[in-house]
Amino acid sequence: EVQLVESGGGLVQPGGSLRLSCAASGFSFSITWLKWSRQAPGKGLEWVSSINSDGDSTYYADSVKGRFTIPRDNAKNTLYLQLDSLKTEDTAMYYCYLGDLYTGPRGQGTQVTVSS
Repeated sequence: EVQLVESGGGLVQPGGSLRLSCAASGFSFSITWLKWSRQAPGKGLEWVSSINSDGDSTYYADSVKGRFTIPRDNAKNTLYLQLDSLKTEDTAMYYCYLGDLYTGPRGQGTQVTVSS
């Protein structure tokens, strides 16, 4: 059974940073593309970033490009999302997931709130 557990969210001021983690189990982590999505209050699910199995190719939504990075540690079966230069519009529940944005397995999410 695929299990994804996100952590690391919290309350941060604009311009601040957070590092999200996603601990994974139940599948072949090292050969699987992994992704982050988010859902802001009252809005739909939004793809944020993807990384290939080796970690040498990464992709970002225009809204986060240059501010977020998506490293992974295949030895620890853990995916990360480094959030820098945070803006109030980054406030959302963040999810790690596999496959399709809407139907792929995902974790319970971790809340990021950016506010002064």
